[in-house]
Amino acid sequence: MHRRHFVCSAVLLLPAFGARAALNETDAASGIRTALERGAIAAVGLLGKPDGFLGNPLVRIELPGYLKDGAKLLKATGQGKRVDELLTAMNRAAEAAVPEAKSLLVAAVKSMSVEDGLKILRGGDDAATQFFAGKTREPLGQKFLPIVSRATQKVKLADKYNAVAGKAAGMGLIRSEDANIQQYVTGKALDGLFLMIGEEEKKIRKDPVGTGSAILKKVFGAL
Repeated sequence: MHRRHFVCSAVLLLPAFGARAALNETDAASGIRTALERGAIAAVGLLGKPDGFLGNPLVRIELPGYLKDGAKLLKATGQGKRVDELLTAMNRAAEAAVPEAKSLLVAAVKSMSVEDGLKILRGGDDAATQFFAGKTREPLGQKFLPIVSRATQKVKLADKYNAVAGKAAGMGLIRSEDANIQQYVTGKALDGLFLMIGEEEKKIRKDPVGTGSAILKKVFGAL
């Protein structure tokens, strides 16, 4: 009985081109895998290059809370160059780390079950992005952290950030997880990556025909 229910739920009857068309589980899974892979690769390509973070206001990494206010004061006292150096280093570290995400994201796509695919298809505009976050955020963080650490070690201000941020966290002025520059930038790099994957997902859902992919047109065009 359970098997019959699963098989029935794996076939979606959706309106397509003014008629009723059966979208079977194979088509649904194939379309979702194609969408996921396209979105992931596009997001990595946008972010994993010079100014991918620094030049994109959607994902540009700024100093957290109290430290951002402190940076404004430093700039007002003529020390803006030091602040800019730190901000540039933080964003460059994220840009260097993101290309490492590609293999893990593609592996997550290939391991996706039919049930996962159907949930994503029927889910909201960010269902695919949430799938990626659930499957890859932790292992990606482990991959990103040493790359970010190497990049930030080149900037002497990184140690000063940690010293000042540690005190600020102890006073409750910033979150404790933001008190270490390496962990802070790693977290922001992941946030930016999943944000851009979400943007790509919205584009595919909004205009599947514009992707030029027959399977995406069939799957998402039927919704």
